[in-house]
Amino acid sequence: MNEYIFPSIDALQKELLLFASLCFIIGSVDDVIFDAMWIAHSVKRKLLIYSRYDRAIVENLPPSDQNQPLAIFVPAWREAAVIGGMLRRCLDQWSHKNYRIYVGCYPNDNATIAAVAAEANRVENIRIIICDHDGPTSKADCLNRLWRALCRDEILESTSYKAIVLQDAEDLVHPMALQLFDYLIDRASLVQIPVIPRRASQSMWVAGHYGDEFAEMHGKQMVLREALGVSIPSAGVGCAFRRDALGKLSAQTRGKPFDAASLTEDYELGLNLTDGEARGIFARLKDQQGQWVATQEFFPDNFEDAIKQKSRWMIGIALSGWDRLGWKKCWRENWMRLRDRKASFAAIILALAYVAMLLTGLLYVIGLTGIYQPHPLSSLLKTMLVFNAFFLVWRLAIKGYFVFALYGLREALWSIPRTFVANIINILAAKRALTQYFQILAGAPAKWEKTNHFYPKMDEVKQLRATNNVRRKP
Repeated sequence: MNEYIFPSIDALQKELLLFASLCFIIGSVDDVIFDAMWIAHSVKRKLLIYSRYDRAIVENLPPSDQNQPLAIFVPAWREAAVIGGMLRRCLDQWSHKNYRIYVGCYPNDNATIAAVAAEANRVENIRIIICDHDGPTSKADCLNRLWRALCRDEILESTSYKAIVLQDAEDLVHPMALQLFDYLIDRASLVQIPVIPRRASQSMWVAGHYGDEFAEMHGKQMVLREALGVSIPSAGVGCAFRRDALGKLSAQTRGKPFDAASLTEDYELGLNLTDGEARGIFARLKDQQGQWVATQEFFPDNFEDAIKQKSRWMIGIALSGWDRLGWKKCWRENWMRLRDRKASFAAIILALAYVAMLLTGLLYVIGLTGIYQPHPLSSLLKTMLVFNAFFLVWRLAIKGYFVFALYGLREALWSIPRTFVANIINILAAKRALTQYFQILAGAPAKWEKTNHFYPKMDEVKQLRATNNVRRKP
């Protein structure tokens, strides 16, 4: 029996190592080329621009020539525990006064309605919009209801809004964010500011890995996308859409600019609004205290919610996004879309690589017993493994750099072991995403699943700022 089992395990291990190594090399070469382009772009800006001009800060931006109000859309389903704190912070800290907050609630969610009403009774620029049917529905469905309410208000009040800003109920919004949106939206169809994940001290691993990923995504990837002149995806929060651009899309979609059939309607909307000659801006500015003008929020802090959220991203961007958005004639655009869509496939390769590692350990133990001696690795496979080791060190170093720049040395060091946690989450999310995607192909409707989150109390926010704050630079 052993004469068949052990050679089969040996052969399977070699095949998995070869396949995974080849795929990793292809993906790593793509990453290194992207990294090199970002490094060249950063050096060019530092030598040719920042050596001659001071870096802009948000306080020095001139006021917009167009005195039009901004609309902030906040969809809310079962957000009674967080929506009140979010609204209070916005009302108390925003220095920009020409805005109105539209909060979308559901008739079967009395607790959230009551929490929003408590804040709306204090001020005039909060509007409670009740959806036409019971919740939960998709985020896009709620946003479309808010859009219809805004269009009706424009008619009744003989006014026109300049932009629609998207925020979530758990967001920590920078006090100067509206000034930045108000200034830049005159020049683009979409303005996206960085999203900075925050975590409580007890969620170092699951919630912490979001910080690692977003530090690199919004510190490098989005920056180079804008430099390459390709479309800019929206993150769904901390983003502003120009009113007339959204209105044109609404006319084409029968008054529903947010696609309720998509699980990542924000990502698709950003690409659609900034495609072609339309412009998208990814704005990375600091205030005079050295803090990024960004949206900070608390991501899932447990495996179940993280897997649920990431599987939704994979379906919407990598799987259904392939079907819904297709490809373009521009090689730069297709390159960025390919990079967006390779996440679920990379997770599958990771799973095969982990199986190969387990088989390697098993064969090593079997070899020690003398029952069976595994065949040595070929010189080609050894060379591929060496290259992959180099690429792994490079990848960890690049990620660590961006985590260090945003959170400091401690989090940069933790980002190395957190890579394993992120890989496990991505593998399980890919499995879940593929299962749901095949169900969609079989005719099942796309199901939008809400993830749980929390919003800290004011004293907890102050403590987090002191102990786990975004790193400041002089």
